[in-house]
Amino acid sequence: MIIGVVGKIAAGKTTIAKFLEEFGFCRVSCSDPLIDLLTHNVEEYSWVPELPEKAEPTRDKLIDYGKYLKERYGEDILIRLALDKKRHCENVVIDGVRSRGEIEAVKRHSGIVLYVDAPSEVRYERLKQRNASKDKVIQSYEDFLKMDEAEEELYHTSKLKHLADFVVSNDGTLEELKSKVVELLKSTL
Repeated sequence: MIIGVVGKIAAGKTTIAKFLEEFGFCRVSCSDPLIDLLTHNVEEYSWVPELPEKAEPTRDKLIDYGKYLKERYGEDILIRLALDKKRHCENVVIDGVRSRGEIEAVKRHSGIVLYVDAPSEVRYERLKQRNASKDKVIQSYEDFLKMDEAEEELYHTSKLKHLADFVVSNDGTLEELKSKVVELLKSTL
């Protein structure tokens, strides 16, 4: 089984993917191939489209390189690379699906797509708590809203909700979210 997880910045995509790991899924993010290619860490792949100049995988670099790869190799390149990286796994959850082409690629592989939603204020608080290096440029709620808007303009993430097979609201506790994911798994198995 393949599950693609879509949502805005800090909506809970990785949290859901980690929950699915507890049920035997191998977790991979759409950004993993970008990070691996930028850092030349490619031994887990059976193929790579090309190796760029080695670089630190900042959010801006990931976005720019992702756009370049999609333009050159097709909208589904990150899904193809993510699935290749986890080709030895029976069940895979792909965290950070961000475009119509990626959703269509997940569905072409008989996968399902889950859209996770959360209010911007909740997402900003989560982003501050996770303290990820790729988020260092976001210093305020206003910075967050600008980044969120830029990502929306680039990926049209909120418009992807209607393409998802399931929508999960993540505005409560971790236990509530986990319960929703468990119910989703039960309904799809």
